[in-house]
Amino acid sequence: MNDSTRYLLISGSLFAALAVMLGAFGAHGLKKVLTEEMLVVYHTAVDYHFIHALGILLVGLLHHHYPESRLMLWAGITLGIGILLFSGSLYVMSITEIKKLGMVTPLGGLAFIIGWLLFATGVYKA
Repeated sequence: MNDSTRYLLISGSLFAALAVMLGAFGAHGLKKVLTEEMLVVYHTAVDYHFIHALGILLVGLLHHHYPESRLMLWAGITLGIGILLFSGSLYVMSITEIKKLGMVTPLGGLAFIIGWLLFATGVYKA
């Protein structure tokens, strides 16, 4: 296994573990602290975080089979950036109620879209 594949699989696993921890924290620790609206925002962050962590794992598994594919590597990196920007901004916004942070969220969504398009292109070219 090459270093890029290892990086993707470890990153995806750590992102998934963090999503589970943050989801549990939201369900148990924040349930009585956040408003209903902000709790929905927090859960949206967890959902997208977890889905894209699994996406990084998928990218890593395919990168293992196509280690020469730079598109696969960049797909995984871009999905990780998406998690940080999209979910990260929603986590902070829900806890602080600083709604201006919502301006960062679409950048994370764009990173998700780019990541999935890179993934599709990488599969096509493989």
